[in-house]
Amino acid sequence: MKVLKFGGTSVGSAQNIKKVIAILQKESLTSPIVCVVSAVGGVTDKLLQAGALAKQKDKSYLTVLDKIKSIHYKVIEGLTSEPKAIITEVDQKFEALNQLLNGIFLINELSPKTSDKLVSYGEILSSFIIAKTMEGMGLNAILKNSQDLIVTNSNFTKAEVNYDITNKNITDYFNKANQQITILPGFVSKSQADEITTLGRGGSDFTAAIIAAALKVEQLEIWTDVSGMYTTNPKLVKQAYPIANLSYQEAMELSHFGAKVLYPPTVQPVLNLAIPIHIKNTLHPEAVGTVISNQKKESNLTVKGISHIDNVALLTLEGSGMVGIPGFSKRLFETLANEKINIIIITQASSEHSICFGIDISNAEKAENTINLAFEYEISLHKINPIIVEKGLSIIALIGDNMKSHQGISGKLFSTLGKNNINVRAIAQGASEKNISAVISEKDVSKALNSLHERFFETNTKQLNVFITGIGNVGEKLIDQIHQQHSFLKKNLKLDVKIVGMANSKKMIFDPKGIDLNNWTDQFHHAEPSSIEGFYQKVISLNLRNSIFVDVTANHDVAAVYQNYLKQSVAVVACNKIACSDKYINYKNLQDLSLKYNASFLYETNVGAGLPIINTLNNLVASGDKVISIQAVLSGSLNFVFNNFSDKKNFHDTVKQAQFEGYTEPDPRIDLSGIDVARKILILARENGVKMEIEDIVNESFLTKTNLDSTSVDHFYETLIDDEAHFQKLYTSAKANKCQLKYVAEYKNGKAKVGLQEIPEGHPFYNLEGKDNIVMFYTQRYPEQPLIVKGAGAGADVTASGLFADIIRIGNK
Repeated sequence: MKVLKFGGTSVGSAQNIKKVIAILQKESLTSPIVCVVSAVGGVTDKLLQAGALAKQKDKSYLTVLDKIKSIHYKVIEGLTSEPKAIITEVDQKFEALNQLLNGIFLINELSPKTSDKLVSYGEILSSFIIAKTMEGMGLNAILKNSQDLIVTNSNFTKAEVNYDITNKNITDYFNKANQQITILPGFVSKSQADEITTLGRGGSDFTAAIIAAALKVEQLEIWTDVSGMYTTNPKLVKQAYPIANLSYQEAMELSHFGAKVLYPPTVQPVLNLAIPIHIKNTLHPEAVGTVISNQKKESNLTVKGISHIDNVALLTLEGSGMVGIPGFSKRLFETLANEKINIIIITQASSEHSICFGIDISNAEKAENTINLAFEYEISLHKINPIIVEKGLSIIALIGDNMKSHQGISGKLFSTLGKNNINVRAIAQGASEKNISAVISEKDVSKALNSLHERFFETNTKQLNVFITGIGNVGEKLIDQIHQQHSFLKKNLKLDVKIVGMANSKKMIFDPKGIDLNNWTDQFHHAEPSSIEGFYQKVISLNLRNSIFVDVTANHDVAAVYQNYLKQSVAVVACNKIACSDKYINYKNLQDLSLKYNASFLYETNVGAGLPIINTLNNLVASGDKVISIQAVLSGSLNFVFNNFSDKKNFHDTVKQAQFEGYTEPDPRIDLSGIDVARKILILARENGVKMEIEDIVNESFLTKTNLDSTSVDHFYETLIDDEAHFQKLYTSAKANKCQLKYVAEYKNGKAKVGLQEIPEGHPFYNLEGKDNIVMFYTQRYPEQPLIVKGAGAGADVTASGLFADIIRIGNK
């Protein structure tokens, strides 16, 4: 004999019920079947809603009743071509339900006893409809009322089973039964006084387990709308997957901590008899599902699942008067027990100065008032403080038998949470080490579950959630590179890089699942207005793990919000030089915030676009080398300009060409004034540990005063034409001296300068072509022959690749 239970979703529509019947037909070919069914999905809640409205003398309870009728009539009409016979009998049950609700309305009262009678109609109706449908199909099926079998005490809404009487009733009935399929309503029972009782919400699982244990079947099957118990909540973590095997203890831990697939007391009746429980999916019966048993299965997973409970309030009782006082905890917990307030989690500091515990938020106010009253005397003497209540919290829990004595699990848990700026309010771990629980903010649950699931179950892949502001030439190239390399990174580096947000100066778009990069430009047609603050708030509200903010602008206001991102443990990648070349105190503040909040702040492209200049310098310093001096051509833009400028091509046209080909900023004065190079050498000096301001750098500009005083970009270009003779004079001098013009940055002995120099033949800078940059590091280890970094130092492609490299560095961290 087999016992199968089908949940509310499984019997939630005619289409699903047909699938249930098909499963029962197939299973009954080899063995008699006992089938326990829940109420049609959502009906129990509607029955309670109708009862509450009737109690309040609100006649809209009749509207809810009509809705309940409509749900069942629709199911019946979808199951049979001749629904009248079934509807006629169902109408009799609805008439009794109507009278019950009318009585509640008239007396303005809804006791637990009446509530049990009210909600019992859900399972009674669903089981009746399914049994009658099967009879109409000519199947050997019969309906048996569970109330005739399961006997309880009179603890209404959550009655306790009398197993001696119940087991006898079940065995006596099924020893005589000869039907191949027996349909029973779940959840419902009767007291020894013949009063209708229920086994608590989720009690249909319990009904099935009671019958399975009494009949000593080989396996209990729980059919639901998911393919087993998942590694975590699949609605919040799309990478979650079903767990093939669980122990009873693991299943109970997971079900206590919010896994809705299995009702916690279900395990108990079958536990001692070692009857396996198989969780199956009605909608996908071919899926393997989850088997719960006491058989040890080989598994390389230390953690079996990650679960959570929402709507938690954390209460803290503290004070010096608690220290060393025997019985203090007893008084506290007795006070809560007397009010029937269940405690979910408890933790106490070894100093005994405080006790912290979590309860359902619905009991928070009652608990607060009760405890303050119970300890009124101690509070009045200031021996303890009034109870502290914190709301808006959740509990997450790592669960697994293999966690016992396995080093490092707690460390991985809390380091993962810490890296993602998730604050832990309380911690609890039992001596059995099957469960490690932490209380966190409710808003962080999704990020916590995704982060932990990635850490413990997705060791092969790490997801990076990228937010890009500044969708110009470089931004577009970066998006293209991420799109192009997505599969490669996922396969070879185990990095899943998703662009979740994009913004230009006018509009911004977001998609928590990752923006479709095949048509991202089209999405801007319907995008919301963009703002720096709005973009930041959206990033924070999405609260995604491994978030990276990428600044591809030259905007001072964007740079000003880096500190806000870092404080939220969002990594920052920037080609914008403003932040790192701002006042030293601001630069240092960003470095400190990066360390404090464990959020990477990378800006390799600030100096050499895609060249690893900053990284090379950092490696030298970190390895104990000492930089003596730096000589560099740090502007690919200026190098391009002076490599193309000659007595045959005027300076104005050369600069225009550089801007057109994307080698200069939109305002070329930033490049030609030398301020851009000054910022770069300033950043290198600071990375070398020198406290320096931009004003400390000597800028020997080659532009004329007229050029520098230009009021706009157009005006600047006009001045270049007017001052062509000045630029030709610079060229002629260099040519006469057999030199090349290079804009050089120098740092030595704590001082720095930038300016145009005539570089003689034979110097490493002499043959620097196109838009290339070059940096020479003279150090204690490289005193005569410098360490040289050389390559393309400008252009959208190489700058984008530098940003991309920083993103990958964060992913590999």
